[in-house]
Amino acid sequence: MTGRFAAVAAGMALAFSSVCQAQEAAPAASLDVELNALAPSQKGCMMTFVALNQLPAAINKVSFELAFFNDKNAVDRITVLDFRDLPQGKKRVRQFDMPNVKCESVTRILINDTPVCDGPAAGECMKGLVTRSQISVPFEG
Repeated sequence: MTGRFAAVAAGMALAFSSVCQAQEAAPAASLDVELNALAPSQKGCMMTFVALNQLPAAINKVSFELAFFNDKNAVDRITVLDFRDLPQGKKRVRQFDMPNVKCESVTRILINDTPVCDGPAAGECMKGLVTRSQISVPFEG
């Protein structure tokens, strides 16, 4: 009887451990923004971003204040880009044609702030921000 009890207890402990690990492995709430491409355009530079809202709420409207750095590591310009709505759990591609910007002169891009973040709790867009770049230009948040 004691052996059977020990086996049941061990099985329950293993099951409990698995549940705890599954809860720990759940992805953290985040707002993922990826710099996907820079391409010369007639106006200047077409910038392509991929965004994925993994926050607990849909985003009705979000904008990002971006700082563009040049080859001297100096801020060349700061602009605000409207990413519009970002439904929860859905990827969205957003493109912006930046006039008078030469793609080859952009050496780094920084998300400085989220002046508009309508939907999640105050500050959650910036707090949950995760950035990455698919190209050689670093993209930071």
